[in-house]
Amino acid sequence: MSTIHLLDDDGLTQLLRDGNELAFTEIYNRYWDKLYYVAYKLLKDTEAAEEIVQDVFFILWKKRETLAIKSLAAYLASMTRYSVYRFISKEKNTKKQEDIIGRLGIAATSEMDVDNKILLEIITELSNKLPEKCRLVFQYNKLQDMSLADVAEQLNMSQKTAEGHLTKALKVIRTSLGNFLIFIL
Repeated sequence: MSTIHLLDDDGLTQLLRDGNELAFTEIYNRYWDKLYYVAYKLLKDTEAAEEIVQDVFFILWKKRETLAIKSLAAYLASMTRYSVYRFISKEKNTKKQEDIIGRLGIAATSEMDVDNKILLEIITELSNKLPEKCRLVFQYNKLQDMSLADVAEQLNMSQKTAEGHLTKALKVIRTSLGNFLIFIL
């Protein structure tokens, strides 16, 4: 039977430095609840507190040979507090980055909406300068999303005539837009 649980913190620290896994397990069992309480008190998040305490013990084991520990309890409590502070800082930075990305997305969407409205106004303005039949065919088909067959029927013309008017309207509008479309796109 092991007497490791009878050792004080200094004895456990020395055994830990030498790589004794039983000493590490004893430290873990003695301090896990206390460290969890410290982390949870600061974070109010069970999962994050557990993760931080696990990380503290992982670091303790990983750096066991180089650690200069005078008081094990104080050392572990400090490690836990600093880990919590790093966690909070990291969360704040992540939140800031998400906010920035969100604002950029909203700004880009708003900018696109404005560009689309301007383009629609320009196209509407240009279509209003077309001859009446061309204008009606274009506006019904392109701006109101009616099929060409429905437009032809509504305007009492053949579908071929409606296609001719639409072709003429598109040619005039494309020519008028010219460089403006290239600039926007």
